[in-house]
Amino acid sequence: MNTRAASIAAVPAAMLLLTACGGGDGGDGGPVTLQFQSLSDQPAAIEATENIVREWNEANPDVQVEIVPAGWDGIYDKLITQFNGGAAPDIIHYEAAGIVPFAVDGYLADLSDHMSDATRVDIPAGVLDAVTVDGQIVAYPTEMQSYVVFANRGILEEAGVEVPAGETMTWDELREIAQKTTSGDRYGLGWGLGSPTAVFMSMAPSFGGTFFDGTGADAELVLGEGEMALPELVGTMAHEDRTMLPVGLSQSGSEVLASFYAGEVAMTVQGSFQATNIAADAPEDLDWVVLPPLEGPAGPWQTANPQTLSVNVDSEHVEEAARFLEFFTSTENLAVLNEADSLIPATVSAREAMASSLDDQPGWEQILASADYLESSPFLFVDSYAQWKDTVATPAYQRFLAQETDSDQMRAELQEGWEEITG
Repeated sequence: MNTRAASIAAVPAAMLLLTACGGGDGGDGGPVTLQFQSLSDQPAAIEATENIVREWNEANPDVQVEIVPAGWDGIYDKLITQFNGGAAPDIIHYEAAGIVPFAVDGYLADLSDHMSDATRVDIPAGVLDAVTVDGQIVAYPTEMQSYVVFANRGILEEAGVEVPAGETMTWDELREIAQKTTSGDRYGLGWGLGSPTAVFMSMAPSFGGTFFDGTGADAELVLGEGEMALPELVGTMAHEDRTMLPVGLSQSGSEVLASFYAGEVAMTVQGSFQATNIAADAPEDLDWVVLPPLEGPAGPWQTANPQTLSVNVDSEHVEEAARFLEFFTSTENLAVLNEADSLIPATVSAREAMASSLDDQPGWEQILASADYLESSPFLFVDSYAQWKDTVATPAYQRFLAQETDSDQMRAELQEGWEEITG
């Protein structure tokens, strides 16, 4: 709480005169009103959110929820201002990686006693861990993504490659397929790695990589074989095998999709949400599939950074807000929301419902199956992670992929940058 008190003290006095939380009953015995700051920005997801809130309001005349739209851009700084000024909404939409500092500083309510047993057992342990801080559940997880491999079936078959059909496929298999499908002006793999840190860290667990030992300000950076394996593999495929689209190393994932549509690459690694964009935008004659989850020496694991719904600890109606979160994350609601957002539900039952709804849509069986291998990550609970990621890791990885540094130099940059930040 000391951190919280110090941060509030630094805010101009005028800010502190703002009304704390949006909730209240107007003082006249009217219904409780809960402000729900939603970050949903896709039309279908906005509509799904509005429908869920409308259904709640119709069934609960004494507890009304009011949506306060807010975008993802700049939301972290906005939340800092809202919390410090005593003007944060009752219900806060964000993500696991972003809420930890607010939880540590005491701004988020402990929902452990409010979460039902049915909801708790429906959330995979690794996902629940991602929203648990110092033993307290500080959010309900809602939506997730994984990284998957999209492939052009025609190119694979033309190269004599049988489309993998097992529960998982190895990174060695991916490399081999990329080699077999690279020919002339065509590359086996297109991977948008202009901002590589997130994907390198998210997929590191399949090699045993964790990156951090400890939590908070006491965390130490770990750069062993597991942490270095994926960037080194990418470097090998790009510069020795020459099976990766060179321009993709400096592009975003969305930019690489154009090369996939044009048949310039046989495969592309993308966030799973791209399945809907590919279904809508790819040429009609593109026969595309999603390959099984990638498995490394430590398994097919990836990190989970789910979107979250938290409750402001200063809300006058924490219990009512928690009841709304139970409703919001019901099986049907989460399935509808995630289908609208092209993401993966954070509960098993919603994932099963979504699988049934999308059983005739390409790729979704493999995408939803990839959620079996999502686990919490140590970097979610490291104080200096975000600063290190943006100012040290991303430029260090970019220089390595551009062959401006070698693996040893990259490791030194990552370590020295961490030590400079943490002092």
